[in-house]
Amino acid sequence: MLFTTSSFYMAVLALLPAVTHAALNGPCAIANGTPGICATTTSCASSGGTSTPGFCPSDPKNVQCCTKPVCGTSGGTCKDVNACESGNTVSGLCPGPASFKCCLPKPGLQPPKPGQPPKPATPSGSCPASRVNAGTIGMVKNFEGFVPNVYNDPIGLPTVGYGHLCRQPRCTEVPFPIPLTEAHATNLLRSDMRSSEECVSSAIVDSVTLNDNQYGALVSWAFNVGCGNVRSSGLVRRLNAGENPNMVALQELPKWRNAGGKPLSGLVLRRGKEILFFQIPSSVVAHPPSCSAPGRRR
Repeated sequence: MLFTTSSFYMAVLALLPAVTHAALNGPCAIANGTPGICATTTSCASSGGTSTPGFCPSDPKNVQCCTKPVCGTSGGTCKDVNACESGNTVSGLCPGPASFKCCLPKPGLQPPKPGQPPKPATPSGSCPASRVNAGTIGMVKNFEGFVPNVYNDPIGLPTVGYGHLCRQPRCTEVPFPIPLTEAHATNLLRSDMRSSEECVSSAIVDSVTLNDNQYGALVSWAFNVGCGNVRSSGLVRRLNAGENPNMVALQELPKWRNAGGKPLSGLVLRRGKEILFFQIPSSVVAHPPSCSAPGRRR
């Protein structure tokens, strides 16, 4: 089902939830999608967590997003009990209120590396995630914009090229000279998007069929919000429950328009364009990925 531009934006405005800001002991998530809790820097440090400023903007300066990506001995992640996919939680290992617990992975999940959500173990014979089409790359490039030198994004995070978030001071991890050329920035973007492709492919069950535009729109969204948020989202839950993909995208994507706890008009527009891209018909199936070997997961 296709929507006209005017009817789409009317639908988006009607579906946008009320603006909320993180509060002390309220949930938050940092740029890479790792879930956290808004806590004082002192209490965060005492519990072994890491404080990140800018994601609890309605609170005092000493209240920041406290994350503890790895907890317990089984590769757990500190998160709200309602967002724990396995339902298996352990108390006393995480900062913040009693509802923020160590979520242990489901059987078959690999323990996460620091700063990353857990990823499913790759079964023998399973297919690699599909690569996004050229239209998706072009859409993301338009969203991110090309900047050859390191700059701070709207919430103060150092960035370069087409939205590459720096992991080292001055982006020293980038394998190309800075200032970047557009060709190098495009190669860097394709590399950066690989983890988002794998995230979407592993989060959505194989009984859900997505064409390359639907899949690309979701990878663009994952690239923007982080894999941790994708995995715990209502969007993925509803797709995996068998609901109509076009309706799920229309209703769920507009909810993801906050950055640093504040709504951004640019994210409202980005979600709108992703939904319009999602609605473009295509006969090319991108999910589940094509695989000649037996043993596809699920």
